Amino acid sequence: MVAQSELSSTLRAALPKLAHLVRPLPTQPVPPSLNKPFTQEIQDQSSGCGENYYVLIVSDDFEGLITLKRHRLVNEILKKQIAEMHAFSQRTLTVKQYEAMKKAGTL
Repeated sequence: MVAQSELSSTLRAALPKLAHLVRPLPTQPVPPSLNKPFTQEIQDQSSGCGENYYVLIVSDDFEGLITLKRHRLVNEILKKQIAEMHAFSQRTLTVKQYEAMKKAGTL
């Protein structure tokens, strides 16, 4: 089992410009906590057993990288944790992309 706190601390250590780890749910508004820097939310989609996670990672560390390279970077950072999971999905955005999507209502 992988704990949410382990995912969070590993990502924070590896991505110094990490702005947010957020849990976007299409049926719910974006949490007000996203307005604060370094807010973290990671969605455990396995009913709490730590086998299936979805994360949205917003960081300027992704600036200039295509999606595939961003995902490879995150996969390398979380290599140990992902090996212990059944499923892991991610969405990676820069702060600028995140703010534009939030403003357009497409997040």
